[in-house]
Amino acid sequence: MINLDKFIAGKELKDPTGYTYFMPNVVNDSWIWEDQSINKLLEKAAIKLGELNSFSKLVPNIDLFIQLHVTKEAVVSSRIEGTQTQMDEALLDEDEISPERKNDWVEVNNYIKALNQAIQELENLPISSRLIKKTHQILLDSVRGENKQPGEFRTSQNWIGGNTLADAVFIPPNQAYVNELMGDLEKFLHNEEISVPALVKIGIAHYQFETIHPFLDGNGRIGRLLITLFLVDQKILNKPLLYLSAFFEKNKGLYYDNLTFVRSKNNMKQWLKYFLVGVAETAENATQTLSDVLELKARLESNINSNFGKRSNNAIMLLQYLFKKPVVHVNQVKEITNSTYKTANDLVTEFVAKGILKEMTGQSRNRVFVFDEYLKLF
Repeated sequence: MINLDKFIAGKELKDPTGYTYFMPNVVNDSWIWEDQSINKLLEKAAIKLGELNSFSKLVPNIDLFIQLHVTKEAVVSSRIEGTQTQMDEALLDEDEISPERKNDWVEVNNYIKALNQAIQELENLPISSRLIKKTHQILLDSVRGENKQPGEFRTSQNWIGGNTLADAVFIPPNQAYVNELMGDLEKFLHNEEISVPALVKIGIAHYQFETIHPFLDGNGRIGRLLITLFLVDQKILNKPLLYLSAFFEKNKGLYYDNLTFVRSKNNMKQWLKYFLVGVAETAENATQTLSDVLELKARLESNINSNFGKRSNNAIMLLQYLFKKPVVHVNQVKEITNSTYKTANDLVTEFVAKGILKEMTGQSRNRVFVFDEYLKLF
């Protein structure tokens, strides 16, 4: 049994070649604590998650809106790692991206693919090293990390910050221990015999994953994704609607400090408090966003039914599509509504006049339109 007040995160070990790395202690055990403030934060986070889950069940066509949550998560989580892609850009097709922005666009879109695939895989695979590796392989497909062993745990030493092992800010455990430590983490996530609340469990697991740093690249993104996968896997959320990257990114320094203080000061309590505040705040924001989306949808449908006359059917069809993919060009509208180019163009012109769509390229040809008000909700 691990007492949070007496928790020891691990120890520094010296490699025969001279550098020192951090060896975390295993986490698969019962955890206890006396600090009542953790229970209060846990209760609040659980209530907010419950509200989000209930609300998501009431939303018709919830899957329409999930993709935007996923896109936002991909953009923000990748931005923490240094990519520059914006939300509207992430939704464009690859051939519409300028060459100098393409790498960033691919990274963000790989993240979207990896996340969607992982959620699908959960139906047949438990959260496991196998699932994590499969997700990692998609994440690093044909981008800057493609020579960093996509889909495989590392077989060499990595480090965080600094240019070499000599000036690194943090050196994770030696590669020889990665499989064993990840095995322990996997057992902890599935251990039914210990009474650790699910939110505390995934908070500890996220810290442990980032400390093990099992891959040569992409650890931050996979570690953040793990939180959402676990909540869906445990049926705490019916749908993947909770992503903590925006909370972590809001004050990146605080996120990294809280992780570091577990290792340097054994302060898992502070990390868990920060994590639980993040869950509550993020769940509340996600519920508010869904509520705003429903309001927007109802308002625009009513506007279309009142003002679009015989174009109403096509307009509703286009609106439905825009909730799924809020960036569009006239040829796509032509296909969606099964109409002529002129009819589609007239419909887009009317959507622009009513302020539903906004042209985003400033060109007279190959124009791209964005459902701006919807994107802004995210």
